[in-house]
Amino acid sequence: MAVLSQASLAASSAPTVFLLLLLILGMYVRYQRNAKYRFPPGPRALPLLGNIHQLPLEYQPVTLAQWGRRYGDVVFAKFFRTPAIILNSREAAEELLEKRSGNYSDRPRFILLNEIMGWDSVINMMPYGDRFRKHRKWLQDALMPKSVLLSYRPMLRRETYTFLAGLCDTPDRVNDHIKRWSAALVFDIAYGHRIASLDDELVTLNERVTEETVLAGSPGSMLVDFFPILKSYPLWLPGSGWMHQALFVRKVLRQSLDIPYERVYSALKAGTARPSVVASLLEAALTEGKLTPAHEDDIKGVAGAILAAGSDTTLTALRTFVMAMILNPDVYKKAQAEIDRVIGEERLLDFDDREKLPYMDCVMQEVLRWNAPVPLGVPHRAVADDIHRGYHIPEGAMMMPNIWWMTQNPELYAVPERFYPERFLQMSPEEAEQKDPRHVVFGFGRRFCPGKAFADISLWITCANVVATMDLFYAKDSAGKDVIPEGGFYSGFISHPKEFECVFRPRSENIRKQIAHMHAMTVDA
Repeated sequence: MAVLSQASLAASSAPTVFLLLLLILGMYVRYQRNAKYRFPPGPRALPLLGNIHQLPLEYQPVTLAQWGRRYGDVVFAKFFRTPAIILNSREAAEELLEKRSGNYSDRPRFILLNEIMGWDSVINMMPYGDRFRKHRKWLQDALMPKSVLLSYRPMLRRETYTFLAGLCDTPDRVNDHIKRWSAALVFDIAYGHRIASLDDELVTLNERVTEETVLAGSPGSMLVDFFPILKSYPLWLPGSGWMHQALFVRKVLRQSLDIPYERVYSALKAGTARPSVVASLLEAALTEGKLTPAHEDDIKGVAGAILAAGSDTTLTALRTFVMAMILNPDVYKKAQAEIDRVIGEERLLDFDDREKLPYMDCVMQEVLRWNAPVPLGVPHRAVADDIHRGYHIPEGAMMMPNIWWMTQNPELYAVPERFYPERFLQMSPEEAEQKDPRHVVFGFGRRFCPGKAFADISLWITCANVVATMDLFYAKDSAGKDVIPEGGFYSGFISHPKEFECVFRPRSENIRKQIAHMHAMTVDA
């Protein structure tokens, strides 16, 4: 009977054991599935809103950096329904955006900028694909080869001397001279168009496009990027002002791309076109019989990319340099002393002098570190699901490199808010190379700025000549007192320095004469 009871008990408990094993197996499978699709750590999200309510309208990189300090250098968040991966270190950005660039070279769907305003022909916002590669090659050919950079040197000298001559003639109009300088560089490269003043029609039109795009790109209007159905919002309904503004931008943008293109086309037909990117591409297309409407749009878009990426960011970098110098006169004097030892006052310095001026080079690095011109870059997009450090990165995730934090992290740069070029001289060559801000401020992977080398040499030759030839003073108020700038930067896609005033004066009459002589020699060349 005992044996029979034990057998009956075993038989009756068999289903229970079987169910228990199934439960354990199910839990194991669920655990494995969850582990496989576990997102990187990040702030708790709300239904529908995600984390958008935690992101301020201004100085967003600061908040994203705070998330990074709490959750790590790879942070997961959601902005409404869109997953986002915030990359708070150079290492994390390179691991994904460079080493796995095949999966992370796309752009999110920018409905407002691309589909409504019409910025889709400019590579900065363009999805990854054949058209992107076509534009990329054209831009690389126009801005990256050493032979091309050497060919730009006469133009850079001319615009540097024009800038210095402007400071001599009207020393209190520093910001106007910076604007003219930055516009002159990109319009010459793109269209072979010389800029004499800020009253130039094309400069005015380009500035208007930039200003109107910023106005149309308010957070409220950008809701269409997260809720595409708003693209069909009727223009007659209340609250459609953002759509009217975006369509106005489309019209002005079209003019800014068409008008200079048509001028180059006419000049090319007449045999009077100056060398430029547009002229070269047009001539090749006409010779090969490839000038279709689509090809024309591509040529216009490449020129637009040069203007969009070059004029605003380069202008910001030069204004940052001037603001840093007026706020740090000891740095300015130290850079002057270095140049005086190497160059003296017998001539203006040139490109070949750069390697002899290590402190001046550190000043330029510190300018880019102190104020990264594009603090969050332009987001990339994950084309397919991926696993990184054991975490799941979902298809369609918006990849956001926090460039601001990469250049402001106190673990990398002590007292990061201080403008201190000596920090790079105090590093070993290996550490200085690792922490060179030029490795991050120009972007990552297949999306890095092809104008990086040109921006570097154009800023250096201009800033170094300013230090060599000019003394810098505070502006005066109506009572004759010094106006000391507060410093700081505006929040936005571009980190513009806050308004400030200063005055440049030539260091000697001999230097003034040298500037006038070199300006006269190059302006009509």
